[in-house]
Amino acid sequence: QEQLVESGGGLVQPGGSLRLSCAASGRTLSNLVMGWFRQAPGTERDLVSAISWSDGHTYYADSVTGRFTISRDNAKNTVYLQMNTLKPEDSAVYYCAARYEGVNDYEFWGQGTQVTVSS
Repeated sequence: QEQLVESGGGLVQPGGSLRLSCAASGRTLSNLVMGWFRQAPGTERDLVSAISWSDGHTYYADSVTGRFTISRDNAKNTVYLQMNTLKPEDSAVYYCAARYEGVNDYEFWGQGTQVTVSS
């Protein structure tokens, strides 16, 4: 059973930066794809970015390309989402999630962390 614990959310002004962390534990991390989702009130939960633990291949939604960077630290079993040039529309609860390579659905989820971008 994989477990995910997020941290790093908070309140930031427009144009500011935040870094989210997702600490993962389990036996098969090398077989996982790690994703960051976000959900604002009244909207669906959308995939923002993802990274393959095995080869580091990344994905970004169009809305965050060029502003967000996903990375992983194998030694710490931690995935990061560096968020720069934040906009009010980035405000949401951000969730770390994991799925096995070759499986479409994300099976493991963190508890979520709130990101609020406001002046």
